[in-house]
Amino acid sequence: MLTIVFDLDGTLIDTAPDLIDTLNFTLSQQGLPTVPYNDARPLIGGGARGMIERALIVEGRNASAADVDALYTPFVAHYADHIADRSRPFPGLEPVLDRLAAAGHRLAVCTNKLEWLSKRLLEALQLGERFAAICGQDTFGIQKPDPQIFRATVMRAGGAPERAIMVGDSLTDIRTARAANVPVVAVDFGYTDVPVATLGPDRVISSFAELPAAIDALAAVKNVMDDQAFIGQKG
Repeated sequence: MLTIVFDLDGTLIDTAPDLIDTLNFTLSQQGLPTVPYNDARPLIGGGARGMIERALIVEGRNASAADVDALYTPFVAHYADHIADRSRPFPGLEPVLDRLAAAGHRLAVCTNKLEWLSKRLLEALQLGERFAAICGQDTFGIQKPDPQIFRATVMRAGGAPERAIMVGDSLTDIRTARAANVPVVAVDFGYTDVPVATLGPDRVISSFAELPAAIDALAAVKNVMDDQAFIGQKG
């Protein structure tokens, strides 16, 4: 049994439409220029503050902590009310979650989104009950790529950190997995501004239908490495 830990935005759910709508609504309310959709999509990740900060920088605006704070509260309030207006699971997600659960794996979510927003989104999409743990940046006061948020998420799900795999879409997810010393599968339909394959994940998938085979392959490699390490210790 493995604990399979998923990133949320850009991995499980295509949240870009609602996040970008919220970003542009918030900017316009403050008399600031909006960000075109294709320019805003790679800004997602790192939580709302990170998205706001990067949006201000893209537009050549001051992005001090005070400037970000002024936009953060109205952003979260508007987003909470429109969290699943247009956000949807990526194609093929639910059958694969069923298949992984049937194989005995634990499923969890580790995201830099706030925990309550993450739960609200997944519950609105009727996915919340599929995950043994849903943890955000505020759950433990830690954000990815700090590996402790990953380990704490796995343990909250009832798993063991050494028997876990990360599934994500970004450099942050890959760095988290590397720091936690676990394999990582990257989806190539997420929100990075460079091809995710260039960021060094262990496997890249283009659809969720490819995920079970990727996990099986990585689990087999990890089992061999664990056996070799055990033999080395015994020797």
